[in-house]
Amino acid sequence: MRSVFAVAIVAVATLLVAPAVAADYPQYPEWPTYDLPELPQADTGLSGGFYLRGSLAGNAWHASDATHCCMVTMSGPGYGYSLGVGFGYESGTGLRADLTVDYLSNDGLTSTTGEKANLRSGLLLANIYHDFMFHEGGAAGGGFGGYVGAGLGFGHNYSEIKNVGGVVTDWGRSVEAAAAAMIGVTYDMGSVVADVGWRGIYMNKVMNQPPAPTMPYIINNNFINELRASIRYRFF
Repeated sequence: MRSVFAVAIVAVATLLVAPAVAADYPQYPEWPTYDLPELPQADTGLSGGFYLRGSLAGNAWHASDATHCCMVTMSGPGYGYSLGVGFGYESGTGLRADLTVDYLSNDGLTSTTGEKANLRSGLLLANIYHDFMFHEGGAAGGGFGGYVGAGLGFGHNYSEIKNVGGVVTDWGRSVEAAAAAMIGVTYDMGSVVADVGWRGIYMNKVMNQPPAPTMPYIINNNFINELRASIRYRFF
């Protein structure tokens, strides 16, 4: 009789304790309704590669003064356009470098005495840039970004000077050192990147060298400001 009573007590205790013990363990959903968490896609960015570029710009040419037989100051800018191509490499870390060749055309830089200068220039520059994105993801992550850059090189210039009557009085060619600074915004579409930006070009002088004994016409402290649109095509 006692054994039957003991068995009954153990059975009742098991029924009371079992739910409490089960509550201490995590509850897992049944297999058919169990969803694995989605893993974010890895952004490998750009591992580095070469690209081609093309650009089109409008420009304004400013200068401080000019010397010929005497010194004259410049009173108004000239306006024109430029076309360019380039070949470069981007490292995938935000650093990028390219070599660019541009044809620059500008007319109408005016002196206080009424003379006007026209410029045609072939510009060769070696450039370096830092690219950055306006969101997480790095280069080649897609979307909007920006860049800053600088370049060094030279311009092979042809310039002509017209007097008040529009007659060419001085003309000639020269090769001058050139420097540039760039800043702009980009839109990254993967294999193609579009950008719009400003480029400032500085040449200490633009000089024509007519045959002796004619004195050269030297335009000093030349700043050429460009609003430029470019397309880069990547080779992955």
